[in-house]
Amino acid sequence: MSENHHHNTEAESGKRKAESGHCHCHEGHDEHHHHHDAGHCHCNEGHCHHDEESPRHQLAVIIISALLLAAAIIIEKTTHLPIWQLLLVYLVPYLVAGWDTLREAAEGIAHGEVFNEHFLMAVATVGALCIGFLPGAETQFPEAVFVMLFFQVGEFFEGYAEGQSRKSISHLLAIRPDTATVVRDGNELTVSPDEVAVGETIVVRPGERVPLDAVVVSGTTSLDTAALTGESLPRQAAEGDELLSGCISLNGVVHARVTKPYSQSTVSRIISLVEDAASHKSRSEAFITRFARIYTPVVVFAAIALALLPPLFSSSFSAAFPTWLYRALMFLVVSCPCALVISVPLSFFGGIGGASLKGILIKGANYIDLLSKADTVVFDKTGTLTHGQFAVSAVHPEQCDEHHLLHLAAHVEHFSTHPIGAALRDAFPDEATDGCSVTDIEEIAGQGIKARVGDLSVCVGNERMMEAIGAAWHPCDHTGTIIHVAIDGQYAGHIVINDRIKASSAAAIEQLRQLGIRRTVMLTGDSEEVAADVAGQLHIDEHHSRLMPEEKVLWMKRISREQSCESTAFVGDGINDAPVLALADVGIAMGGLGSDAAIEAADIVLMDDDPMKVATAIQIARRTLRIARQNVVFAIGVKVAVLLLAAIGIASMWMAVFADVGVTVIAVINAMRTLNVKK
Repeated sequence: MSENHHHNTEAESGKRKAESGHCHCHEGHDEHHHHHDAGHCHCNEGHCHHDEESPRHQLAVIIISALLLAAAIIIEKTTHLPIWQLLLVYLVPYLVAGWDTLREAAEGIAHGEVFNEHFLMAVATVGALCIGFLPGAETQFPEAVFVMLFFQVGEFFEGYAEGQSRKSISHLLAIRPDTATVVRDGNELTVSPDEVAVGETIVVRPGERVPLDAVVVSGTTSLDTAALTGESLPRQAAEGDELLSGCISLNGVVHARVTKPYSQSTVSRIISLVEDAASHKSRSEAFITRFARIYTPVVVFAAIALALLPPLFSSSFSAAFPTWLYRALMFLVVSCPCALVISVPLSFFGGIGGASLKGILIKGANYIDLLSKADTVVFDKTGTLTHGQFAVSAVHPEQCDEHHLLHLAAHVEHFSTHPIGAALRDAFPDEATDGCSVTDIEEIAGQGIKARVGDLSVCVGNERMMEAIGAAWHPCDHTGTIIHVAIDGQYAGHIVINDRIKASSAAAIEQLRQLGIRRTVMLTGDSEEVAADVAGQLHIDEHHSRLMPEEKVLWMKRISREQSCESTAFVGDGINDAPVLALADVGIAMGGLGSDAAIEAADIVLMDDDPMKVATAIQIARRTLRIARQNVVFAIGVKVAVLLLAAIGIASMWMAVFADVGVTVIAVINAMRTLNVKK
């Protein structure tokens, strides 16, 4: 079975769970099969046992088999049954605990996938049941049942951990709306979201999830965006504001015009990203998978050699064989690679789920690997470190006060479609309602706009306009776009318009520095003056300005070559950033305002456009990798120690059970820590 198929099965399982509230593909156990039985999927028609192996069923099996085992031990201690009758007594709890494992081992053999953990458990426990029939050997019936019983305990903990991990991701799958209310011919109809066309009007009522990306045409509401961005505070939405699919309307009824078909909507893109995320294996996961495929058959043949070779060189084969067979059975139990094959992928899966709770969508575990090793972060400026929207940052009047200067400039720019005009109108929102008349509007190419506001002749533009009318303008020491204003031919002052730096940008750069990021770079198409000002305010190590998209690509290649680290991250949002996002070792896109092309090209998407999430993503990646490595070192260390003890006859079957099931449970519990992402 291909890895892609395996993870698609996971995603579909999560989707079904989100839709119906009950997942028919047993969480945990099926995942266990997938990881171990490469080449064969147990979740196909004719081999699906997930309903009967729910966590509740597993717990019942564990309790019943434990009670039956206790009864068998009491019968053995209080009676003197022949060995074959005693075997029948112990077979009852053994089959209760191990029936599913024996069946999976048989299915693996039937499908040519012999060497998996079910096969190891079956051989080890059947051997323990049979060893007592050899001459001079002691019975190991309780040990055989205990091994199978504790194997079920391990599977139960694994299933619980994977269920928790999947829940952290399936909360995103649950944001998919089932229906949309669309207005057609004056009537409101309830339809599937994918049946609504772009341009149609939808109605969203309080408590409903926004079904498609749209723009509000009437009404106001507060939006719960936590599922998309991780933000706890609601956002206000009024006429002209964007509604992202997947958000929940908290109050007020809004009518909105659909801007994207469902297949291209925010919620659809998020679901696609989440479903595909686990299909990209990290280097650690890929190594563990290859390791298990080679390791398991080697261990089986090593156990056979351990059972046969020492007795061949002893004085009595029949006398030595039971002892070495018992050691070989312990060797098999210890060598089961469950702890590694389960906990490492679970760590990465949990890391992806934990990040998603913070509004960080990581498209694959391999990007966790790369991001954890990055020591250089390259930023785009506009829309990434800044808001990407012009706003008035300073007003310097000369003949009048600030309010009057803004009042006149906003009126002159009333009909302008330029972003500067919008910034001036936003700075003076009363412009549309104060009743002033605006006439004789004249736009002068390359200079600005001239108009009459009431009885005043007002010119709003650049230095060339001031020189053309003979107004004695003077420069401003502020960085940004300077808009000069003249009233009746006399210079009245100027207004500074700039792209505002995001409130969290400076803290984000400082946080990256504290995390050990050695180099921060800003690439922008803006002027050198503006670039230097932003870089200086944010304490970015270096910046490069006036760059075309292809020049950004060249600079990204150069920066990557200069670095001694294994990976370099690029953070951007615009369509012109898509080539650089695709080129970078790790491309991080701003998903809230970012372009579709940037999100498609990126490896990680920040759903709320907050630069601080870059540092959070790096912290999550490093912590996830650290936990995965802890599990590898711990599991291998314990197993090697007990294997050596088993080979020389010091270890008991109880130690073997701990080295397998105990280590697996501890590693799985440790892997679950990746789900706990603190602020």
